[in-house]
Amino acid sequence: MATAFGSQNVLAGSNASANIDIYGEPVAPAVPDTLLTETRRRQDRFSRPTLVQKIYKYFAESNDVKPAKKFDFSIIGGPYYSSDTKLGIGIVAAGLYRRNLNDTVNPAGQVNIYGDLSITKYYKIGVRGSQFFSGKKYRMAYDLSFESMPDKFWGIGYKMASKNSNMSEYKRWHGELDASFLINIWKPGLYLGPRVLLDYLDGRDIKKPQLWNNQQHRTFTNAIGLAVEFDSRDNVFNAYKGVYVRLDQLFAPKFIGNKYAFSSTELTVSYYRRLWKTGVLAGCFHTRLTYGNTPWGLMSKLGGSYTMRGYWEGRYNDKCAADLTLELRQHLFGRFGAVVWGGVGEVFAKPHGFFNSHLLWNAGVGVRWEFKHRVNVRVDYGFGQNENGLIFSINEAF
Repeated sequence: MATAFGSQNVLAGSNASANIDIYGEPVAPAVPDTLLTETRRRQDRFSRPTLVQKIYKYFAESNDVKPAKKFDFSIIGGPYYSSDTKLGIGIVAAGLYRRNLNDTVNPAGQVNIYGDLSITKYYKIGVRGSQFFSGKKYRMAYDLSFESMPDKFWGIGYKMASKNSNMSEYKRWHGELDASFLINIWKPGLYLGPRVLLDYLDGRDIKKPQLWNNQQHRTFTNAIGLAVEFDSRDNVFNAYKGVYVRLDQLFAPKFIGNKYAFSSTELTVSYYRRLWKTGVLAGCFHTRLTYGNTPWGLMSKLGGSYTMRGYWEGRYNDKCAADLTLELRQHLFGRFGAVVWGGVGEVFAKPHGFFNSHLLWNAGVGVRWEFKHRVNVRVDYGFGQNENGLIFSINEAF
């Protein structure tokens, strides 16, 4: 007696044009396994997102609010050009995090890991962040960075810096840790607490040592002090309204290991106000005054990413400095915005020399893109007295 499988084989062999089951009913032809595998592979290839689609989705969702996520981390980078470091590549990794997902009182903590590398052999790497604790009772801020770059130095004081012939090239290696831990001493938003600054600076391959006023080219500074802060901003990273005031008093005496004993007083006052639904007026007054034997690397200075943007950072330096900036921030569309700003600044040798003479002007325009929620990537182009420069950074200048 033939088995069922044997009958099926005989019937299949007797009719090559059709398959018949054991009951005499026609069935679909069997598909070879290799053909099924290839078909599935093609379907997966077309359903799987491409690299471009993945990148688009990554940035399209980077600013979404994710309250259920303890750590929201994103990375952005790209080429840039600045008068200081020429053509380079900058990378910023920004993270927003919460220690407790049920905490709706404290703002999210922020950590930014940043790095730059340019064709001039300039590199910089650092981590900067802030954190709130216990219902805004405590707040901590820190900035740790290392950089190496071919730098320029014109001397100390406005007269020295204003002479182009004084420019001296040298190699700069700089490491710094700046940290503060503040306690809420009065509501709303008044904080007081300690601050620590560790600064190491090494100037090498110096062509004109006379510009350094006989100071050592390598310095290490330990400074301790207090910070007082009042903060009524609606957002610490990108404020639309409110006031921010901070006063820092640092001491670097000899008995804690400093070659150059000095102290410094630094004041920052920032104001933010909505002018219309999509426009914000921001203003900032900043001054830093030093007393005693201030080392050349910790002189008060103008320029860079935060004050008097467009000036070579540190070209204009002295024991004291002050600057004032007004900036209009306008949302354009989607996640894009633009800014325009103008301001003045000055360096001077004694604390009573506020805006007496030699005022430097500053103006510029910038583009903003909301990388994370209320965290902007900024590209600024600043103009000054016979100087200009491009800046790529994260978070607002103030």
